[in-house]
Amino acid sequence: QLQLVESGGGLVQPGGSLRLSCAASGFALDYYAIGWFRQAPGKEREGVSWISSADGSTYYADSVKGRFTVSRDNAKNTVYLQMNSLKPEDTAVYYCAAPSALISGSHYFDPRRYDYWGQGTQVTVSS
Repeated sequence: QLQLVESGGGLVQPGGSLRLSCAASGFALDYYAIGWFRQAPGKEREGVSWISSADGSTYYADSVKGRFTVSRDNAKNTVYLQMNSLKPEDTAVYYCAAPSALISGSHYFDPRRYDYWGQGTQVTVSS
């Protein structure tokens, strides 16, 4: 059974940092691209970051570009999202997800393209 588990969320002050982890079980993560999404209360789920399976290329939403960094450690079957310079508007539940098929660039942040989802981890940015 394919499973993704996020961890690393918590409460942090504005300007602080957190590192989220997305650990996979039941499959080798290196064969899958991974998308990070977030959902704030009353808002739609939005794409944050994406990392390819092949060459580690990455893609970011404009709202997090320059502040967030996605990376993968295939030996640990884990993908990370390093979040720096956090802002209150980054507050949300963060999810990692994997598609079962290739996704083109225009669909990196379309949640409907993803088949496997973690349970999410809460990130709260507040003073």
